[in-house]
Amino acid sequence: MDFTPPPIEDGFTAEKLFNQGFSYTYDDVIFLPHYIDFPAEAVNLSSRISRNVPLSVPFVASPMDTVSESAMAAAMASLGAIAVIHSNMSPSAQAAVIRSAKSRRVPILSHPVFLPPSSYIDSPDDFADSPYILVTESGDSKSKLLGYVSKESYTNQNDKSLKVRDYMAPSAPITVPWIHDLKEIDKVLEEKKTDFVGLLKDNEVVDVITKDEVERVKGYPKLAGPGSVSADGEWMVGAAIGTREQDKERLEHLVKAGVNVVILDSSQGNSSYQLEMIKYVKKVYPELDVVGGNVVTMYQAENLIQAGVDGLRVGMGSGSICTTQEVCAVGRGQATAVYKVSSIAYKSGVPVIADGGISNSGHIVKALSLGASTVMMGSFLAGSTEAPGTFEYQVRTGAAQVEGGIHGLVSYEKKYF
Repeated sequence: MDFTPPPIEDGFTAEKLFNQGFSYTYDDVIFLPHYIDFPAEAVNLSSRISRNVPLSVPFVASPMDTVSESAMAAAMASLGAIAVIHSNMSPSAQAAVIRSAKSRRVPILSHPVFLPPSSYIDSPDDFADSPYILVTESGDSKSKLLGYVSKESYTNQNDKSLKVRDYMAPSAPITVPWIHDLKEIDKVLEEKKTDFVGLLKDNEVVDVITKDEVERVKGYPKLAGPGSVSADGEWMVGAAIGTREQDKERLEHLVKAGVNVVILDSSQGNSSYQLEMIKYVKKVYPELDVVGGNVVTMYQAENLIQAGVDGLRVGMGSGSICTTQEVCAVGRGQATAVYKVSSIAYKSGVPVIADGGISNSGHIVKALSLGASTVMMGSFLAGSTEAPGTFEYQVRTGAAQVEGGIHGLVSYEKKYF
């Protein structure tokens, strides 16, 4: 008589594990290895933050004032990801941050300084962090560009009582359209033998790109294709709003600025206030994607899906600075929350953002494997331009052979105080 051995049961399936009534964090679960028959470059990480907003890589910068502003938005978009601009500022300021990030195609923001030709430079501090002051007719970005003053020429001038026009370089700065990418800007810098170019959009100077900055960015890993680009050719940027009545006015500012997706920013998304805001957004701006949350249960998710959300944000108390579980005594282990919400959201074609609890690359893998379409990160991106603190540069001991010469290795990190 033939005997067929039973199949080997080696570990739990996700369905069996997450239906036992326990709540698991990312660190409570581990995946069993399997057989690999494909190269790493064959892996496709493209995903969506919401129904109609695709990404090349499944990463989202959290709407925190120490994480996501214009510099982070530009950097994330250039890599095929997206940042969500925080709402801890006035509606007009938040809209300005979005416009700033969307008005370029390189991950470089220098916030240029403008002065009229009749003005005076009081001290080197007037240059702020820029090596140049741009001279325009009225002293702002919207008027005609006349020339520039370099910090070096001002410093080397003995008479500091002269007007701006007296310090101006003899030739006008080279300008390029804002739509120029890194390769095109680098080509112009080489051909024109100039140290910087100005970016123009609708005859307005939106930024200054220096040769040093281009060289710095060129040294980073290869960018993911064209980045996260919308149909109008601009980078995609998200923004956070609340559920109060005044947030409707904020929403209007954001839409005019070209926001691509809005996130309803609340630790408890399953509320009458959020349901009403979701319906308002979809009624007034039907083409705009809205992400609801935060939720951790299937019941919560179903309520928001029925209200019309285009995406769900999952997580309660899992973030590094979130105290919801301690203060309000509600929440859920993030691994369980992602699996449970994703299991119902996918039936409606609603992408899930795993928000919080990401402290290493393994957590990203776990979130995506459990059903999330993207992961939202805050502390994981700490040390960015928006974060508090100062950069400290130090030369590491030793040397490296780098394209024809021996160079010391320079590293930097951001210190917090």
